[in-house]
Amino acid sequence: MKILVAGAGGVGGYIGGRLAEQGKDVTFLVRQQRAAKLKKTGLVIKSEKGNISFQPSLIQAGENGSFDVVIIASKAYSLQHVIEDVKPFIHAESVIIPFLNGYQHYEQLFAAFAKSRVLGGLCFIESALNEEGEVIHTSASHRFVFGEWNGEQTERMKELEKVFANVNAEVMISRNIEKDIWKKYLFIAAQAGITSLFQKPIGPILETDSGRNTAKTLIGEIGAILRAEGVPADPDLEEESYCTMTKMSYQMKSSMLRDMEKGQTTEGDHLHGFLLKKARDLSVIAPVLETVYANVQIYEAETK
Repeated sequence: MKILVAGAGGVGGYIGGRLAEQGKDVTFLVRQQRAAKLKKTGLVIKSEKGNISFQPSLIQAGENGSFDVVIIASKAYSLQHVIEDVKPFIHAESVIIPFLNGYQHYEQLFAAFAKSRVLGGLCFIESALNEEGEVIHTSASHRFVFGEWNGEQTERMKELEKVFANVNAEVMISRNIEKDIWKKYLFIAAQAGITSLFQKPIGPILETDSGRNTAKTLIGEIGAILRAEGVPADPDLEEESYCTMTKMSYQMKSSMLRDMEKGQTTEGDHLHGFLLKKARDLSVIAPVLETVYANVQIYEAETK
């Protein structure tokens, strides 16, 4: 299978690099500036799971090529540009695997490629580019999950299992991917929301009574929205999400907080704005979520 990874950032660079490490046919679709950097330094991954450095195969928008698998791991606000970039590289049987946070991006992907071409996907990893353009993996986890929307073990899923076999990452095929996506959505929206609201890592926030209560309330509000939406959820979903949050490293910062610290655009509209709209449509009261989103909107307005 010929694999195209759209971008070579913290997530795409990592999983694409791990696939290439096993000799898979991987090409990275990158912008001109990133291409120039990679041609000079190679793709470098630094991780407790193993460091690698190699010269990746690169392609840019406008060039010719055809790929069987397209991995998309961009930020949500860049997705439409990525969609337009990858369209010329797919064929009738190509499959799209997105590793983005949230759910709203599926509406864009279904419209662009049809739902039958798009798998559900999510990942659990803390990785980002440093100033030298290296992929720095800072968490113990490097788990990637994807699957068919109907849960079937189709022929293409069997082929993908073979492709990802023996890759230095935890790769799981889900039989209930929609449920898994929403579960991750609740957690990441709460984690990003609480850290960006207080502008602190998770540890200091959860050390205080009010910080813990705010985190629990936010998780509860998001859980209530999901249940009102009719999303399949475990009875202990909120408790499990909070427990996971307490087990994170003391100095863990969400990618949203890191983006704010760098003065960059956030995924606030995609994560919290989307949830807040659903809350209003469903008449779910969510004051902490509204405060979180107000904080993001104020930040975005000031950084324009």
